Amino acid sequence: MHEITQPDLALLAFAREVQSKAYAPYSSFRVGAAVYAGGEIFQGVNVENAAYGATLCAERGAITAAVAAGYTEIDAIAVVGDSEAPTAPCGSCRQVMAEFNPTMRVIMGGRGDEVRVVSLEELLPEAFVRGYLDQEDTK
Repeated sequence: MHEITQPDLALLAFAREVQSKAYAPYSSFRVGAAVYAGGEIFQGVNVENAAYGATLCAERGAITAAVAAGYTEIDAIAVVGDSEAPTAPCGSCRQVMAEFNPTMRVIMGGRGDEVRVVSLEELLPEAFVRGYLDQEDTK
């Protein structure tokens, strides 16, 4: 775990701010996320769907907002959920996060006071990243 900085807490506050806007009629588990990219903050929330596979996680929503604004290098992401303990990103979100910076800082919070800060490399070691697709054909 890494030392918690003031910028970490500020990004977490943006995630908390948007969390109440989550659409979670099925799980009642609201998640908010905020990413820091290009000196700007982008927010996202989970949006559930009756067809569960169509549900969008907050992390991917925030990343999509950053990409739509023209940023494809994400420095940090903060995630906050309705659990007492810090909420960690799901596996799918970790893979999407790796696309935009496999070493990004990940700040996690919940309803309680505990905050965890780790690198994405710690959450998703040996991620499948862009470089694997750049291999020359050896056939």
